[in-house]
Amino acid sequence: MSVGLIGAALALTLAAPARAGETPTAAAGWQLTTTGTDARFRGLAAVDRDTAWAAGSKGTVLRTADAGRTWRDVSPPGAGELEFRDVEAFDGRRAVVLAIGEGEASRVLRTEDGGATWTESFRNTDPRAFYDCMTFFDHRHGLAMSDPVDGKYRILSTRDGGRSWQVLPDKGMPPAQAGEAGFAASGQCLVSSGPRDVWLATGGGATARVLHSADRGLTWTAAESTIPAGDPARGVFALAFRDRAHGLAVGGDYRKDQPSPQAAAVTGNAGRTWRQAAAPPPAYRSGVAWLPRTRSAALAVGPTGTDLTTDGGRTWRTVDTGSYDTVDCTRDGACWASGEKGRIARLARR
Repeated sequence: MSVGLIGAALALTLAAPARAGETPTAAAGWQLTTTGTDARFRGLAAVDRDTAWAAGSKGTVLRTADAGRTWRDVSPPGAGELEFRDVEAFDGRRAVVLAIGEGEASRVLRTEDGGATWTESFRNTDPRAFYDCMTFFDHRHGLAMSDPVDGKYRILSTRDGGRSWQVLPDKGMPPAQAGEAGFAASGQCLVSSGPRDVWLATGGGATARVLHSADRGLTWTAAESTIPAGDPARGVFALAFRDRAHGLAVGGDYRKDQPSPQAAAVTGNAGRTWRQAAAPPPAYRSGVAWLPRTRSAALAVGPTGTDLTTDGGRTWRTVDTGSYDTVDCTRDGACWASGEKGRIARLARR
């Protein structure tokens, strides 16, 4: 991994204060942690500089409370056949995980004691539904989304922190395109900003779209992105909004033998319109996050590397070649990334 290169690129964008006893330094880079598992972690929830949750294959959930020096396996009992693709955490004790798949494979589980015990709060009973992602506006209100059922995306809503869920009416949801769906690649196909705004990323149809709701999922508008689609493997895979107006979209074609020449787009008007990045990442990217304490810097990750933008998504450059599926940053200056073969890394000072 090119730790020196990423450190140089981030020197002017990371401004998190040092801990007591630390010597501040400009250099930073991905620091791999020891997880003790080969699970693939596409779900990641960074709480703060010390605390993070990861959820992945084989029903695996890990939690750290010491900045990744140690990870505790807090996987739900009997969940070995579940495929966790998203986790949303409120702190070191409360978290919600989403398992994906057709029919009853799609489930939501919740813990209030750091993973010591889990409660299943939703199990999908509709064989036509396939849940991909979820997001929370605050500690109580959240949404989860399913691929289209009867021609429209299905939205699941909670008002009690994930303890119970209800399917929202679909009258305010525009029709899906033929072949259109979401991608359960990084837990970032459904994202929110502020108390009511939420965005949904799509692919597989004739065009890759971003749907926006300003009322917690009751009504939606759809906008075409500039990221190519037209194939089940292509489209928008991840979104990130630093406020209700400014957002980033990344994606491409996840097949290793296929190019992704237009893998990023940017919006400044809440997703009503999208502009193609002038210099996008050179390959498919499945995760994206704004860097803390900046208005113009962000990271995008994928199986072939990490890219950095310092101009709000207009141009990107590769700063690391390690494989990651998703990335998440916290307000107190921490960034985490996770992916295949048990890989979880923290952006740390060097």
